[in-house]
Amino acid sequence: METFGSVDYYYNGGDVAFFFIFAVFWFIFAIAGYVLTSLFLMKIFGKAGVQGKWRAWVPIYNTLIFVKLGDLSPWWLLGLWGASIVLGWIPLIGQLFILAAAVYMILAAWRVGVKLQKEVVWVILFVFLSIVWLGINAFDKSRWNTAVPAAPWAGNFLADKTTWSGVPSQVPTGGYPANPVTQPGYPAGYQPPAGTPAPPAQPAAPQPPAAPQPPAAPQPPASTQPPAPEPPSTEPPAAPEPPKQS
Repeated sequence: METFGSVDYYYNGGDVAFFFIFAVFWFIFAIAGYVLTSLFLMKIFGKAGVQGKWRAWVPIYNTLIFVKLGDLSPWWLLGLWGASIVLGWIPLIGQLFILAAAVYMILAAWRVGVKLQKEVVWVILFVFLSIVWLGINAFDKSRWNTAVPAAPWAGNFLADKTTWSGVPSQVPTGGYPANPVTQPGYPAGYQPPAGTPAPPAQPAAPQPPAAPQPPAAPQPPASTQPPAPEPPSTEPPAAPEPPKQS
């Protein structure tokens, strides 16, 4: 017969086994996420001209570089992370710092996407599936373009003014043509890449037959009035010539 102690031991052992399996699963999941994220960042950093592939594999540092490429100061993100850790025990305050850090990352992703010829709507994908967003930007044919309008925060405290070795400056410069996504009047929706042949013209719509013209009105016949008679001459007849004398 089992005792209460043996039953408690059985249940405690089951809980420990479940926790162990759960921890192993999440460890594998975290490693896979880290490897994929670092690989995608390495590709994006390569497009941006960041020197040294190893920078994409250093945790925290790779995120700070990503924010720097998004025209935001990396030190503010580091400060938000630190504040969320130090003040996390205070209700609501710690959560606000975490939310601010997430918004900061979203702004950086928007600017990185603009430089990779992505429309603003792509930020939604980053919010819900950031790893998919990173993968698309890493392996598509987009090219890094700094010839874009300056960020809205370029003149305030959020702007990146740091200089890091191996990370190129993101001040808007010449080079590639200006990103059409940022230009006014840019059409929404998918635009085919340059060099794509134009689709065949649509056949012209059939023209309706011309309306029949009404017959011309008959012309009245020409006037048939008889010519007016000439008045008789009233001049007297000429006098007879006198006979010639021999």
